[in-house]
Amino acid sequence: MSDSDPRRYYWCTRHHRVETGTEVCAARHVLGPYASAADAENALQKVRERNEAWEAEDARRAEEEGKE
Repeated sequence: MSDSDPRRYYWCTRHHRVETGTEVCAARHVLGPYASAADAENALQKVRERNEAWEAEDARRAEEEGKE
C-alpha cells in the first residue's frame, strides 16, 4: 500500500475529520494510518486513554521510588 492508498484512513488534527487517499494533510497534522474510518475517528480518544495510562504508570513508579 502506498501512502495515498484509499484504504488508509487518517485523523486530521487541523480539520478535525477523517482523511484518505490523496486528500490527506501533511504528516504533522495527521494521526494514522488506520485500517478503517471508525478507527481514525476514534484516534483522539485512543490518545487520551494511552496518555492517562502512562500518567498513572508514572505516578505509580514515582510513589514506589519515594518508598525506597
